[in-house]
Amino acid sequence: MSATDQNDAGLTTSILEVSGMTCGHCVKSVTEELGRIEGARNVEVALVSGGVSKVLVSSVGALDPAAVAAAIDEAGYELVTQP
Repeated sequence: MSATDQNDAGLTTSILEVSGMTCGHCVKSVTEELGRIEGARNVEVALVSGGVSKVLVSSVGALDPAAVAAAIDEAGYELVTQP
């Protein structure tokens, strides 16, 4: 994860960099997989076709880095910044 921040609502936001995403289906796959992680509340993707996309995950507390890496892998993409 490249960065984490805590907002006023008590949620932590993690910013991930993911490569290989090219379309709306990619966004849906990553969003669904990350949304299954314990504590995850919201997933937003800034798609960069042909490049590295930014993925923001809001969660209650810090996310488990192994769970994040596994979710990205399960969706079929590559986590650029290792958690």
